[in-house]
Amino acid sequence: MLNPTLAALQRLVDVVAQLRSPQGGCPWDLAQTPQTLIPHIIEEAYETVAALQTGTQADICEELGDLLLQVVLQAQIASEFEHFNLAAIADGITTKLIRRHPHVFGDETATTVGEVRANWEAIKAAEKGNEAETISGQFRRSAQTLPPLMASLKISRKAAALGFEWETLEDVWGKVEEEWGELKEAIAHKNTAEQEAELGDLLFALIQIARWQGLDPSRALQGTNHRFIQRLEIMERVGDRPLTAYSLPELDQLWNEAKRQLGQGRFQPEHSPADHPDSDGTA
Repeated sequence: MLNPTLAALQRLVDVVAQLRSPQGGCPWDLAQTPQTLIPHIIEEAYETVAALQTGTQADICEELGDLLLQVVLQAQIASEFEHFNLAAIADGITTKLIRRHPHVFGDETATTVGEVRANWEAIKAAEKGNEAETISGQFRRSAQTLPPLMASLKISRKAAALGFEWETLEDVWGKVEEEWGELKEAIAHKNTAEQEAELGDLLFALIQIARWQGLDPSRALQGTNHRFIQRLEIMERVGDRPLTAYSLPELDQLWNEAKRQLGQGRFQPEHSPADHPDSDGTA
């Protein structure tokens, strides 16, 4: 008898294959290509993260399923062109995990997280063995494949490991203040491209503060977005007319009331970040 996990996975593979079948399949699924599915992969990944942060176990399970669907869809399309299939994906990642964990599956020893990470990077560099795995190549790959805040944090950590590091936190604050001054100067006297460059420099400097303090800038900004939306929800709930009908002083008063209610823990938002409508007909 087939293992229940394997049986469930095979059922998903069969369903996706039927959706992609020219005989009785789904027009939406048949119209998809690896490229058209890219936005859905990104969306499902972010929705999975949101569920992990704020959702119930049922939410997490559902979102992981939506993310798994994207993997199976990509594998199905690739198999139709005889490029690879889901088995090749699973075999590839299994082989990589075994190869990059010689302290578990081989004779090497690694007793700390730092040692494991160092071994992983060394093995990965040896596997690549090309220019892409130079230091600049590693940084470029992070910039190309990660969201900007995550990429900046990763690049910053790698740069610090190489010795590109300040001696004290006060030195980092000095860099922030320097970049803040340059941004103000650019906004006052320079063009949009230079202003944007200085804004990027300031954000990168602030990410150094986050790294020094062990903070996650992506999570911090996500929390700010969520709190902003919560305050707007309170403002809409306590107000007696649309927010667009209020004057700026009145909006400021409602804003302060929303902050007060949140501070007292009196407000429960109607929607958490994990609540969302399905973005397409595939879920």
